[in-house]
Amino acid sequence: MKRSFIREILEHTTNNTISFAGGLPDEKLFPHQALRDAASHILSDARSLQYSNSQGHLPLRNKIAHLYTAEGFETNADNIMITSGAQQALDIISRYYQHQQITTETPSYLGAMNLFDLNGLAQYPVTLRSDGIDTEAFEKSLSRTKLTYLVPDYQNPTGYTYSQKKREEVARIIKVQQGILIEDAPYSELYFKEKQQSISRLIPKQSFHLGSFSKVLAPGLRLGWIRADKTLLEPLLAYKEAMDLHSSGLSQMILDHYLTDLHGYRSHTMLLRKMYGKKMQLFKTYLDELLPEFDYTVPQGGMFIYGRLPGISTSTLLTSALERGVLFVPGREFFHTDPEDDTMRLNFTNCRAKEIYQGLSILAELYRETRGRDANAA
Repeated sequence: MKRSFIREILEHTTNNTISFAGGLPDEKLFPHQALRDAASHILSDARSLQYSNSQGHLPLRNKIAHLYTAEGFETNADNIMITSGAQQALDIISRYYQHQQITTETPSYLGAMNLFDLNGLAQYPVTLRSDGIDTEAFEKSLSRTKLTYLVPDYQNPTGYTYSQKKREEVARIIKVQQGILIEDAPYSELYFKEKQQSISRLIPKQSFHLGSFSKVLAPGLRLGWIRADKTLLEPLLAYKEAMDLHSSGLSQMILDHYLTDLHGYRSHTMLLRKMYGKKMQLFKTYLDELLPEFDYTVPQGGMFIYGRLPGISTSTLLTSALERGVLFVPGREFFHTDPEDDTMRLNFTNCRAKEIYQGLSILAELYRETRGRDANAA
């Protein structure tokens, strides 16, 4: 089992590095004071440091269920399991289905692909298009695997979003094939115009819907969840107990107290969407000015811009960029098979405007130098 390329590359990050590599939120937008106040309140009671419930702190599960129900996806606390980030949610599910087969998007989230490999799931990648997965190939693959992993909202790495038509078609196929959907939705609240309806809402008895507070509040809380029908969720509890007994009770209680001010939470997510939308537009402006050769789809939300640099290996480009203190992730890292070597993923949420301009200027300069050398060699 090899280490995650992204985690390795983040170890190269210093105060002098310009990093477009990780999916890092803007720490200046963390609700630091509100979480600090919540922590102070919770720590005044020594019981906050005691063991907790394996399925998760009941009041917090109730609040998450309420957020679903308020959007028309009927949910109660029994449908929620708290996990140590959405990554653990993926691990629990993939351990339950270990040594089976799974249909995935290509390209796909690196952390999920690594977990599927670790747990012996045979992956069958299906091409992802800008409006969603190729549904004809998806149906053919799902007829064999019966299990699928999708990221329909501002997908990692591409930033693509499934159209409503594709969502309905995917749900229909899963129903017909009697399959199970793992819907990963860590970016679903980071929309710039309107929130999309989850596929899981269309097939609630055949889906795991994964959420996380890492992208919308703070990754350091390490809190995510699984939303599923009780018949799907209950068998997972033994895996959760065996892994860690329970996710951090202290983090859960702090978050539960923070969410008592639901208006404050919603105001915070509105601010995130506004600021990330501005950052994406700024990043796009600089990209178009400095690196017009970069062919990409403008994301409707999330944290990433993904595209193609014609005539160059982005892995080779990264080697040169590292020497100049700029990080990004070559697109080939997101393919389980048949990697595309001229693509790359850029994070637009973490850097300041000056850093964005400087980093993209360096990438543009290195790209043209490399193309020039290749042309001379030819």
